[in-house]
Amino acid sequence: MNYPKKLVETVEQKMQGHHLEGFLSGKGPKNAVLMLIGEAPGETEIKTSIPFSGRSGKKLDGWLAQAGLNREDLYITSAVRSRPFRIKQQRNKKTGLVETKYPNRTPNKAEVLAYAPLLDYEIQTIQPKILVPMGNIGLQRLLGNNFKISTYHGRLLHLPILTYSSETNQLTATSDTYTLFPIYHPAAVFYNQKLESTIEHDWSFLGSYLQNIDLS
Repeated sequence: MNYPKKLVETVEQKMQGHHLEGFLSGKGPKNAVLMLIGEAPGETEIKTSIPFSGRSGKKLDGWLAQAGLNREDLYITSAVRSRPFRIKQQRNKKTGLVETKYPNRTPNKAEVLAYAPLLDYEIQTIQPKILVPMGNIGLQRLLGNNFKISTYHGRLLHLPILTYSSETNQLTATSDTYTLFPIYHPAAVFYNQKLESTIEHDWSFLGSYLQNIDLS
């Protein structure tokens, strides 16, 4: 995705001083039926310039295949386009020396808000039939903080979404209604293996649903 230069420059200005690394554009065909919306790129994604190219991506590809879907047919993006990291001092057990690490972290509300115009632009440009927010960050970016992935995963929703208002510097609801299918973030299984069957079921349901509706 090629974003308007001014949009990117505005985001970069707002994010000066934040612990963020790199920039990863959304990837996928302009006529994609599904738009997958994650949290933010991780260290692997920033290095490869490919969304979901780390451990989470391998899990995602497996579920997509089981659902009869191919990532080349999907548009994949995230709420934040740069890697949020924290600074951590850690002693090396072998050398005894204190080392500085920069692990991934969850993006904060200011970062999600700053990158909001880019996601708005992607949705307006791609015009997907179904938005698939993966995890709480993607879901709450679109629908607000009252929506939890544990409650709404695997359900087809038809609701207005939140878009950025430059006048108020806030996210406000659109007048248009969108179709959404929230799903757990692939990385969720690394923290709770019991979610594996749930996520697999949700993807299979979405794959079956797509085969039985008119997408023209």
